[in-house]
This record gives sequence, structure tokens and C-alpha cells, in this order.
Amino acid sequence: MSHAPSPAGPSNETRPLRAPAVRAKTAARPGRGGAALVTGASSGIGAAVARRLAAEGGWRLALNGRDVTRLEQVAAQAGAVALPGDLTRPGADRRLAGLALDHLGRLDLLVAGAGLGWAGDFTGMPAARIDEIVGVDLLATVHLVRTVLPHMVAAGSGRVVLIGSLAGSVGVRGEAVYSAAKAALATFADCLRYELGGTGVGVSHVIPGVVATPFFDRRGTPYARSWPRPVSAERVADAVCAAVLHGRDEVYVPGWLRLPARVRGAAPGLYRRLAARFG
Repeated sequence: MSHAPSPAGPSNETRPLRAPAVRAKTAARPGRGGAALVTGASSGIGAAVARRLAAEGGWRLALNGRDVTRLEQVAAQAGAVALPGDLTRPGADRRLAGLALDHLGRLDLLVAGAGLGWAGDFTGMPAARIDEIVGVDLLATVHLVRTVLPHMVAAGSGRVVLIGSLAGSVGVRGEAVYSAAKAALATFADCLRYELGGTGVGVSHVIPGVVATPFFDRRGTPYARSWPRPVSAERVADAVCAAVLHGRDEVYVPGWLRLPARVRGAAPGLYRRLAARFG
């Protein structure tokens, strides 16, 4: 059964979120069950993750997205609570985390799947779209993680899964701001792992290539390349669940995409020449 409170709006709420008082020193993973919050869950990867976690069994789910109707449909399929709202609005991170804790009692897993794209020359990109891409793909996630982490650290266990993009690993022509936001998210994931060592809280960075979702239609430019071929959102959801179950730090989907990322890291000049020639 799902519930749909009013979309998250500005909040001046300053009370601390409820969290256990005892902090564990040894690592623990959510494994095959617990309480999970998934953002971007009204469609695409987020919706697929919600359905996959529900199919696993043992998970109590809270789902966030901006499209109330679609979010309600996904929540009904997954037996989850729907918490619609725009995470770019001031105070939305605290409101969402508070509602999720009220419904679930604790948070063992956060899957940050909300994201937007835009394609075209950077010089022709509207300023408002720059702010929107950075706001949704980076800032909203950073603020939500900042709100949720103290609860997990106090509990001594938990996992944050950040949905990145190959664009953030290698940079993609015509997607300068999107690539930059996803690259920042990758560095954010690395930094968090260093800080959270010994707390029992892990961070997974799931890095898909092209995924067959409405993402490309919504950005205004459909995906037209013949290679690499898109993978399904369900395949990415499987990777998310595997990362949670096995405590993996970084997962590429499909796995061979790790190769271009490594080539760029080891021989950036060569990679840039190849990218300039073949796109």
C-alpha cells in the first residue's frame, strides 16, 4: 500500500533526525533486507531498482520522485510508500529523510537515482538548464546524503548507492554539464569512502553506460548511436542489488565499460585523440 503526502517543499525544520545512540565500529552491510529509500523512482533506473528490491523480499521501501502519478504506480507495484517531491527545493532533503524515517523507522539503504540530462553545444545551453542539471544530478544528492548519513553512522551500518554515468568517467561530447556533474558525483563517492572507513557504512558507485529509459527523450535529444547499445534499466537494478549484497565500491554496467575509463586514466592523451576521432 502506498501513501502520497504533499510534494516536499521548503522547510525550516532544524530538529535532528532520529538515530540510534550507539555507533558500531565494525562494518555491516544491509544484505538481503532492511529499510531502503530510493530517489528517482517514478521511472527508469530508480523504478527498476524499487521493483528489484521488492522482488528480493525483506525490504521495506520508501520511494521518491517528482511525477506523483507514476510514482504512485511504481509504489503500488513494489508495495512501497510513495513520498513525492522535488529534491532541489530548499529543505526537501530533510523533509524526505524525516518522512522516510517516520514510515520505515530506520534507513539501511539509500539509492540516489534521480537524474536529468541535456544534450547540445555548451555555448547554446540555457543558463536555467545548467542550474537544473547541477541541482538535480549533484546538489540534491549531496544534500540528501548529508542528511541521511548521520543516522547510518550512528546505527553502525548502512549503504549509500550513487547512480553515476560513464559520461562522468570519460566525458561525452555535447554533454559537458551532465558529464561534469556525474564526474563530481564520482569524486564525492571516493571521498565519502575515505571518511566513512570503520563506521560500518559503505558507498557504492554504479556507473551505467547508455540505458534504455525515457532519459534521452526527456533531455530533448534521443540516443541515435548504433554503439554502444543501450542496456535495460533492469540490468542496472541487478547491478545495484549486487553492489549492496556484496559491498562493492564501484560497478560498471556493462562491465566492459571499465576499459575506456581505464584507458582514459592511464593514457589520457591517447583517449582524447580516439574520442575526438570516433566520438
